[in-house]
Amino acid sequence: TILALANGLTPIFCIGEVLEEREAGKHFDVVKAQIEESLFNLSAEDFGKIILAYEPVWAIGTGKTATAEQAQEMHAFIRKTIADKYGNEVAENCSILYGGSCKPSNAKELFANKDVDGGLIGGAALEVDSFMGIVNAF
Repeated sequence: TILALANGLTPIFCIGEVLEEREAGKHFDVVKAQIEESLFNLSAEDFGKIILAYEPVWAIGTGKTATAEQAQEMHAFIRKTIADKYGNEVAENCSILYGGSCKPSNAKELFANKDVDGGLIGGAALEVDSFMGIVNAF
């Protein structure tokens, strides 16, 4: 992350849990540890230059997706974790994308959440109709 920032790039830092961690109720601890261990060495100024993407590993390429409620719950938790370290202004200005099997059928519901700032679109971006359905939902 530091090298990317030093070279004028905007990193998109992906975080998320595997299915076993979610089912065990450890998903918040896992995501918090990923953020703290990998990003909390950044200054507030540098942290403000990155984008976060919540990608539940269990949803990547599986066709499964977090419910809108699960996505909002995790995004709000991520924003609070950031606020606890850097303050509310940095947390509110941080873009947090959802990246776990976003598709036209669930995009509008996901993007309607207060703390979901957009999507990190994977396979659905490979087909014009599918991608446009997501764009139009936003």
